[in-house]
Amino acid sequence: MPSQPLSQKEIEDRLRELPGWAFEDDRIVRTYRLGTHFAASALVAHIATVQDELNHHSDLTLGYNTVRLAVNTHSAGDAVTEADFALAQRVQDLAPAHGAS
Repeated sequence: MPSQPLSQKEIEDRLRELPGWAFEDDRIVRTYRLGTHFAASALVAHIATVQDELNHHSDLTLGYNTVRLAVNTHSAGDAVTEADFALAQRVQDLAPAHGAS
């Protein structure tokens, strides 16, 4: 059974708990800045591992020293669900270990 879409208010409330994250184009998004391309690449690899563990994947973009995530739940009609916030929280928790801001 797919996750249920969150209301706009629920999304706004949840985003208050995730500094740096925003709601854009029906997705929650965040761009992390890192010191080097290698650090950004390592963060992408770590995020990919978490996404596989959760069986929930974002659009993940690697720049020179940036990593951008954009996520919603395809099985819920491309809406934002609790699964998206679970992934965002996991990334939020691991990013500082990579020097991300």
